[in-house]
Amino acid sequence: VQLVESGGGSVQAGGSLRLSCAATGYIYSRYCMGWFRQTTGNEREAVASIDIDGRMAYADFVNGRFHILKDSGDNAMHLEMNNLKPEDSGQYFCAAADFYCRGDLLPRDAVRDSGYWGQGTQVTVTS
Repeated sequence: VQLVESGGGSVQAGGSLRLSCAATGYIYSRYCMGWFRQTTGNEREAVASIDIDGRMAYADFVNGRFHILKDSGDNAMHLEMNNLKPEDSGQYFCAAADFYCRGDLLPRDAVRDSGYWGQGTQVTVTS
């Protein structure tokens, strides 16, 4: 399985970006998928997740600005980011894991133990 992100780039504060993640290989329908990010000086953290039933979860810092969605075929996922702030700048990673999120954020350890990471895409928000 490979996860390939696209859609990163540079945008001014207040702008929007749409990240996409395409999965090659077979992603079991039971997989939880999500987006993580790593900002300068910080550990990789969960941004948003979507489980097998389509339930979404967001980190507190999202505060209603982002929206995660999956294509109907379950092998593609997107993150729509609005009202971006400079502190949102960083490397964004797509992830999938054989884990039941049950409407919660996908844990980083679950991806490490039973999942896959994309290579990351850079998001830069300028003030």
